[in-house]
Amino acid sequence: MGVPFDYAPDRPEYIENILNGLDRYNPETTTVFQDYVTQQCEDRTYDCYANLALLKLYQFNPHLTRDETITNILVKALTVFPNPDFSLCLHLLPPHILITPQHNNNPTTDAPLSEAVQKLNVLSNHLAAAQYTAFWQTLDSDDLYADLVADVSGFEELMRVRIAVTVSQAVREIERSVLEGWLSLQGAEFERFVREVCGWEVGVDEEGVGVVKVPLNKENEAKGTVVRENVKFDQFSRMIKRAYEQPA
Repeated sequence: MGVPFDYAPDRPEYIENILNGLDRYNPETTTVFQDYVTQQCEDRTYDCYANLALLKLYQFNPHLTRDETITNILVKALTVFPNPDFSLCLHLLPPHILITPQHNNNPTTDAPLSEAVQKLNVLSNHLAAAQYTAFWQTLDSDDLYADLVADVSGFEELMRVRIAVTVSQAVREIERSVLEGWLSLQGAEFERFVREVCGWEVGVDEEGVGVVKVPLNKENEAKGTVVRENVKFDQFSRMIKRAYEQPA
């Protein structure tokens, strides 16, 4: 059985009570949820259900919206890819926020937020396309990215762990140079992460090319699929018989 969508192991009891009651629609709980988002950023926990509840409150009460909180929620959502949390959060934002500033015919004071959302969406698209090297290059290409992820403690490490998880689900051996680009790590720092955090083996292949070997797991194990169909002869005879029947 899978984990329920609204489950968060580190959720405080007072947040649980708000989410399970009518107070989740009370504008006065906005500050409580905002403080909870800040807590998630600081202690590396994550609660998608509570964050979505806050974005829903912003929909009902636009005057209570805090741009910094919205961007922090989106950045936290990136750290759990390939889960669809980032897209879920985007769909709760006002439509004009999702329009690039240069294409917005009705510019408002939300232009800085719109730019931030667009930049984070670029990162999300790179992750969705498994373009991990491009993800790191884009992240380092603009100081605004550094400002956007600054509040999320350990953002880069969290992203490397998520990338490593997706790699472990797809391959059992990968060239070292490729993985270095995907993790944006080099040398001893790369080897420490791969060995100590991931538990993988770093070595060389028969041609002397550096490789990283991923242990076998149920996701990256190659399994043959055998499809068997049990079709009896009388079923064919009925089908052939009907082909020669005259239409009524």
